[in-house]
Parts: sequence; C-alpha cells; structure tokens
Amino acid sequence: MATQKQSLDQQQSQIQRVKNSGLISPGKDDKEEEMSRSALALFRAKEEEIEKKKLEVRDKVCAQLGKAEEATRRLAEIREELEALTDPMRKDVSGCTEYREALEAFNEKNKEKAQLVSKLMELVSESEKLRMKKLEELSRNVELLK
Repeated sequence: MATQKQSLDQQQSQIQRVKNSGLISPGKDDKEEEMSRSALALFRAKEEEIEKKKLEVRDKVCAQLGKAEEATRRLAEIREELEALTDPMRKDVSGCTEYREALEAFNEKNKEKAQLVSKLMELVSESEKLRMKKLEELSRNVELLK
C-alpha cells in the first residue's frame, strides 16, 4: 500500500510539473485536471480491487495450507504412535499396513501442500503482472491527456 501511495504521489507531482512548465494551455487546465483526477480515481479503485482480490486469494490459500499442515501434524502423531506400539521383535501385519497407509497419506498431504504453495506463488506473480499492466495503461492514459 505504501508503494502504491508513493507511485500515486509521483504521478501527481509529474502532472503538476507539466502544468507548471507551461506545456498545458491555461484554458484547458481545469478540464485536463478533472480528467487527470478521474483517471487517478479510476486507478485507485482498480488498485483497491486488485488488492482486495489478492487478499481474498491469499486468505483462501492460507486456509488450505492450514488444513494441510493440521493433517500433516495429525499424521505425524499417528506415525509416532504406531512406531511406539510396534514391537521391534514382532511386527504385526495390520500395524504395518496401517503404518504404510498413514505414511502414504502423509506423503500425499505433503504433495498437496507443495502444490498449494506453488499455486500461491503463481497467483501472487500473476497479480503483480496485472497490477503492472494496469499501471502502464494508466500511465499511457495520463501521457495521452498531456
């Protein structure tokens, strides 16, 4: 949010410098200023929308990761219990198959966690690309207004 505000402040100062330099004719000043404000308001609204969606996605992914981590902890506890119950001299076949099932479930949850982390990184990257694209588009619009 701080970098967004800095970016907006920089754009406003650039617009003000162009106005002060005399490149913009005084008669069109109010109309152009209104258009600049409108473009700036649109940009801010888009930024807020992007930020809101980004937070929603992050919350959903974090919830999924939390569930995966809880399942991983439960499976680790089960694994420890199985190891404690297993007599090293006598291996119970049912205990062994339960251990294998628990281990498979554990490995599956770890894979799921890795996929979720990968998806989160992909979504964050995509969000940043969209933000940059919108910023460039708005910058072009501001340039056209000059």
